[in-house]
Amino acid sequence: MNAEKQRLQDINYRTWGPYVSNRQWGNVREDYSFDGNTWGATGHDDAESRTYRWAEEGIAGISDDKQRLCFAFSFWNKKDKMVKERFFGLSNHQGNHGEDIKEIFYYLDNTPTHSYMKMVYKYPQNAFPYEDLIKTNAERSNKETEYEIIDTGIFDQNEYFDIFIEYAKIHHDDILIRVTVTNRNTEKAPLVILPTLWYRNNWSWGYNSYKPNFTTRHRGQIEIEHESLGMKKLYSRDKSVKILFCENETNTEKIFGKKSENKYFKDGINHHIVHQKNTVNPKKFGTKAAFVIDTELEGGETKTFDFRMSPHKMENAFFDFDEVFEVRKKESDEFYDEIQKDFNCEDEKNVQRQAFAGLLWNKQFYHYKVGKWLNGDPNFPVERNFEHHVRNVEWKHMNCKDIISMPDKWEYPWFATWDLAFHCVSFSILDPNFAKNQLQLLTKEWYMHPNGQLPAYEWDFSDVNPPVHAWSTFRVFKIDEKINGKPDIHFLESVFQKLLLNFTWWVNRKDKNGKNVFGGGFLGLDNIGAFDRNMQFKNGEYLEQADGTSWMAMFALNMMRISMELALYNPVYEDMAIKFFEHYLYIAEAMENLGEGKNGLWNEEDGFFYDVLQLNDGTGISLKLRSIVGLIPMFAVEVIEHEMLQKLPNFTERMDWILKNKPELAKLVSHWDVEGKGRKHLMSILRKTRLTKILNRMLDEKEFLSEFGIRSMSKVYEKNPFQLEINGINHVVHYTPAESDSRMFGGNSNWRGPIWFPINFLIVESLQRFYFYYDESLKVELPTGSENFQNLNYVADHLSQRLCSIFLPDKDGNRAFNGNVDKLNHDEHFKNYVMFYEYFHGDNGRGVGASHQTGWTSTVAKLLHPRLKN
Repeated sequence: MNAEKQRLQDINYRTWGPYVSNRQWGNVREDYSFDGNTWGATGHDDAESRTYRWAEEGIAGISDDKQRLCFAFSFWNKKDKMVKERFFGLSNHQGNHGEDIKEIFYYLDNTPTHSYMKMVYKYPQNAFPYEDLIKTNAERSNKETEYEIIDTGIFDQNEYFDIFIEYAKIHHDDILIRVTVTNRNTEKAPLVILPTLWYRNNWSWGYNSYKPNFTTRHRGQIEIEHESLGMKKLYSRDKSVKILFCENETNTEKIFGKKSENKYFKDGINHHIVHQKNTVNPKKFGTKAAFVIDTELEGGETKTFDFRMSPHKMENAFFDFDEVFEVRKKESDEFYDEIQKDFNCEDEKNVQRQAFAGLLWNKQFYHYKVGKWLNGDPNFPVERNFEHHVRNVEWKHMNCKDIISMPDKWEYPWFATWDLAFHCVSFSILDPNFAKNQLQLLTKEWYMHPNGQLPAYEWDFSDVNPPVHAWSTFRVFKIDEKINGKPDIHFLESVFQKLLLNFTWWVNRKDKNGKNVFGGGFLGLDNIGAFDRNMQFKNGEYLEQADGTSWMAMFALNMMRISMELALYNPVYEDMAIKFFEHYLYIAEAMENLGEGKNGLWNEEDGFFYDVLQLNDGTGISLKLRSIVGLIPMFAVEVIEHEMLQKLPNFTERMDWILKNKPELAKLVSHWDVEGKGRKHLMSILRKTRLTKILNRMLDEKEFLSEFGIRSMSKVYEKNPFQLEINGINHVVHYTPAESDSRMFGGNSNWRGPIWFPINFLIVESLQRFYFYYDESLKVELPTGSENFQNLNYVADHLSQRLCSIFLPDKDGNRAFNGNVDKLNHDEHFKNYVMFYEYFHGDNGRGVGASHQTGWTSTVAKLLHPRLKN
């Protein structure tokens, strides 16, 4: 067992990690406004002066798992209007496609216990183009691309610093810190480096009076004084460094126009450095402290600065620094060498390792007690307009104070339940215990609603995400079993019991007429429809959703499969397997026929599934918009081996009775009674003919098949947009392969053409399952019209290769996600670094949306992984 795997056995090694957010401003948690204008409540420029209530932000920040103590880096190039304490980006209202970070940094390495971590930040030497980025994006319409920092030209002459930040743990609470700065320009340039410590403010709100402290008694040392922390010192190898102190408290005069007895606010160090003001405490104590390294670097010069945060008092804190640092880097290599032992391509290994690094760096301390937030605090009561709209009023029970995997710690610094399901599949390769913990966490009573609903995401916990928790639970369970050699039945059973409540919630709340046809609004796909799918129609019309119903069919099959697994250990679960088998059949029947005189979701003429708008006269309109909504029925597929059925005689007997006595249901189960290769049984909404027709559409390069994966909407709407008139309003949908041209859902969401990894990942897995049953007996054209017929496993592998090619260099050295930006593709200091975007251009693979969404886009690591391919 390698050293990192040994550390994974010690829970203490998880105490410290990269748990500090990249953005705390602009979050619902910090919104105490009367009108709920979250993006207006806090902003980037006032963040330097405003103390946060729930969590903290910083550059490459680390904290303990309760975020009592934080450490991060700040920088100043002596030209910026402020110290670079946090990454800059536009708010939702400022960006022409919603909120968007405007920085360049890359996550390069990380281990599951955070025993070694590394990232690089590209910091300009000239004044950061804050105003240019705001102004130019404001001038652009939603039909134009975003104006990024690379577009400003600030990196064109290499007038920037490469700032490499590394952490290495001696023990779980003894942390070595190194910052290595290289001047990439040929001219000398100044830089101020501020390694900064601060306490999360837990004393201002009126619940307790204890206030920790920093002070200094020795040169090059900051004393850490906190009653519940073992950490005692921050050491600098250079003992001549200056130390500054202030308070992590709001500058009330600047923010609220109120005088205060305190003179040393949160922004004190910034104002002292940039404006030479007397805003730091001359008595050298406070709740925020920083070393000040004022240096210059010649052109091409590299300088390294070392620090140590430790519980130990030492004369020489750096006696073993270099040795330990090299050992931890070596151990990180050994950990990944074992994971990647079957890789043959170095670039694939590089992409996967950076994907894992981003996944691990995006862990965050998430703190949100909704009941307290709604009411305000004793010292800061809040007036809310409950007659208008206040977020999350139905979720007063939520009490979150955990480390959670975030989609993107700048763009989405809050958990999203269906995103997290995909994160966990990737995490299971690295750290199965963390993956299992995350899946269990959201089913805890302080997360899950008493009615059984899982919280969606911070902006509206009541929104409805696709029910993929059961799928992820079983995938993680099987990967964990394969890695560790034994099944974790306790984990599987504990999540299953809570998912029973969630399944019941879906049945009771989202099946509008008790017909096993499910809605759910946008279901995570935001603007994929012709109109907002949460819309309440004035004449009583309602939407029957092909994806909502398909997700529930998948959910039922996932629950059936989990029940069967559990029944191998406890026969009681056979009854549950039967229950979900029957429920699946009824959902399949409903998709076929929504009732007397109504249209089904399947359109035989087009060979595709569509949403149906049910009118109040009992008729329905098939919304013949070809999108991934019509591909999601593929996900409801399960293959059961005959050996499993022999172990579950009660389930098999009951299943045979249903199929014999209810032929109208039996005909919906594809080939259940026809054994495939290896005596396998197939359960799918799609019979062979329908599957072939859907794949004919999906693999058509004129429709869904892109060079880089499966588009979220058919390309046919590029020249011939879809149009639908409802109540006198004409709704038009164009194929838009990249940024959204609509402000629906804030403008930063687009499912009308781009390639999204989570859906593509499920497509690949579904094709593999179908192949597991059909083997060589089913072949389809790839691409459609080519007369090149291939089996479904080949198709799955081919799609995987297309998806992975987004990140791998082509024959000219270009990585598709970089677009056509020459510097990013060919400059030696950029070309091997990878960003894992939220989604990708449907035609050229350019990265779009959140730039560090290594949450569900980390599934590329699974697609690249030969050892765990199915």
